[in-house]
Amino acid sequence: MKTIEIIQQKIMDLTTLAHQVNKWRLLNKKIVFTNGVFDVFHDGHLASLCEAASHGNMLVVAVNSDNSVKKLKGPTRPVFDETVRANILAALIITDAIIIFDEETPIEIIKTLLPDVLVKGGDYTVDQVAGAKEVIAAGGEVVIAAMVPAVSTTTIITRLKNT
Repeated sequence: MKTIEIIQQKIMDLTTLAHQVNKWRLLNKKIVFTNGVFDVFHDGHLASLCEAASHGNMLVVAVNSDNSVKKLKGPTRPVFDETVRANILAALIITDAIIIFDEETPIEIIKTLLPDVLVKGGDYTVDQVAGAKEVIAAGGEVVIAAMVPAVSTTTIITRLKNT
């Protein structure tokens, strides 16, 4: 039987995650990394995670902490706290590990893990992606995922306020 404890095992701190990534590498797994807020989870989020997962064997997702989201999106965000957002992502079959980060970008996590593939949404260019330089220097690649048009958390929140 699946329980919340099994889902929560995918949520790791950096030391545990680095150890897990090393185990996967010993098994010749290709590590893919992506990050985001993932607040009010929608089909655009799912599409970007599916795109990221398609580039390797193991998908690591870094989630902005509540404090980080407030700095990036303003005082009314996030809608769902970091634990809820991490649990939702961990419950997805396509994710293999989740880590919550408190900084503006996950650069330190990326430098520690040096994933084989770093994936970011289509609203970025490679030179804007945190960690791109380090991943490329280590022999990895950076992929800009296509965006789902007209879908965003902000749009959903606005629509809900107006109903």
